[in-house]
Amino acid sequence: MTTMETFHLLQPYRIAEETFVIPWALEAPPVGHFPMNSMVIRGSEPVLVDTGAPAVRSQWLEAAWSVVDPLDVRWIFLTHDDRDHAGNLLAVLAECPNATLLTTWFSIGRMAEEWETPINRCRFMIDGDTVDVGDRTLVAKRPPLYDNPTTRALFDPKTDVLWAVDTFATNVPAPIPEIADLSADEFREGQFFGGRLVSPWVALLDGRKFGAVVDDFQRLDAEVIAGCHSPVLRGPRIAEAYDLLRRLPEIPAWPEFTQADLDQWMAVAEGSVPPEQPRPSAT
Repeated sequence: MTTMETFHLLQPYRIAEETFVIPWALEAPPVGHFPMNSMVIRGSEPVLVDTGAPAVRSQWLEAAWSVVDPLDVRWIFLTHDDRDHAGNLLAVLAECPNATLLTTWFSIGRMAEEWETPINRCRFMIDGDTVDVGDRTLVAKRPPLYDNPTTRALFDPKTDVLWAVDTFATNVPAPIPEIADLSADEFREGQFFGGRLVSPWVALLDGRKFGAVVDDFQRLDAEVIAGCHSPVLRGPRIAEAYDLLRRLPEIPAWPEFTQADLDQWMAVAEGSVPPEQPRPSAT
C-alpha cells in the first residue's frame, strides 16, 4: 500500500493486482484540495479509465505510459465527457492506435462542441453493459451521484475494484492516497461536502428511492473503491461512506460561496496575488 511518505502527485500507485491510480489534485481554497485521479488496469488487454486533465497533459501521459505501453492499450473507458475526465482523450487515442473507446452516444455528441471523436473506434457501453477485456469482464454501472448525464462507473469483479467516478467525492486538507488518512470528522464532512457539491440535486430526492439506488450500487460488494475526486476507500470506510451517502437527501443544500466571499478573500490577499499567468504547457 502506498504511504504518505511514498505518495507523489502524477506518480501512479498500485491499489490492487494490476490496477493503478494516477493521482493528481487541484488546490481549492478555502477548502483544501480536490483529487483529480484516473486509473489503469494493466491486465491482458490493458484499460485506461478516464484520460486525466489537460492542465497536466504531458505529465499525465508520461505517468500513464510508465504503467503500460500505449501500443498495448486495448480499451479506453471514458466515464463521461467532462474535461477532468476526457481532457486528454484525443492525445490518448493518437498514442494508443490499438485501443477502442468505451463511451456513449450522448458523450460523443457533447464532445462534438470541441472535437470530433472517431466513431469507428468507439463502442457504446451503457448502464449494465459488460465488456470482455481478456482476463476479466468489466461492468458499467450508473453511480448514485454524478454531475454529468452520461456518467457510468466501472466495476472489475476479478479484483473487486470499483471506479466510482464522482460518487464519494471529497475535499482533503492535502493530497493523500488513502481515505483512511483522514480523521473521522474530515471523512464525514468531506463526504457531505463533496456529495452536495457534485450533485446539488440530491437535496430534491426522495430518500427512500435514493436509498434503493445506493443499495443497488453497494451490492457490487467492492473491496476497493477508487474515484476521480476521492482517495482510495477500503475496509470499514466503504460501509461508512455508503451510510453517509444515504443521508445526503436529508441534509440542506450546500451554501455556495458568493461575491462577498470573493471580495473578502481578495481583500485579505491584496498585494500578494500575482498577475494571471497561463498554466504550464500541457502539450
